[in-house]
Amino acid sequence: MYMPTPYATKPAGNKANAYARIGLETSVMSASPHQLVAMLLDGAKAAICMARYHMTNGDIPAKGLAITKAINIVGHGLKGGLDTTPDDSPAGKMVVTLTALYDHIVRCLLNANIRNDPTLLDEAERLIDSRAEVWRKLGSLTQQQGMQSPSAAI
Repeated sequence: MYMPTPYATKPAGNKANAYARIGLETSVMSASPHQLVAMLLDGAKAAICMARYHMTNGDIPAKGLAITKAINIVGHGLKGGLDTTPDDSPAGKMVVTLTALYDHIVRCLLNANIRNDPTLLDEAERLIDSRAEVWRKLGSLTQQQGMQSPSAAI
């Protein structure tokens, strides 16, 4: 009887996953702050697309996992990265606006999961798409001008 050991080789699929992970880690390590935010937004959008797919196919557990992933990206990755120190500067006001936006997206995702409502997924995706486009443009502009990223507004 074959008993795998901890040293047994992994199937080829795991090797492909390892290469993909390394590629992602390399991208993250070399990304600007603007690119990191855009990557998080893209990850949330991908999770929403998977949730929609699973919702359409009636796979409730997979839908729940995909929505949870999107919620974690928005609620912890994006919102958690905001500098919430209160201040009346333009950057401070932008943080307040982004916090409200991220909270709204999380509520849309939670309600989409509870109600099995694809229109709420559409709304969350639309809001994420608009933010991602802004961050990409801001990143391009900043890179062209050789400026530093504003640290408060993720």
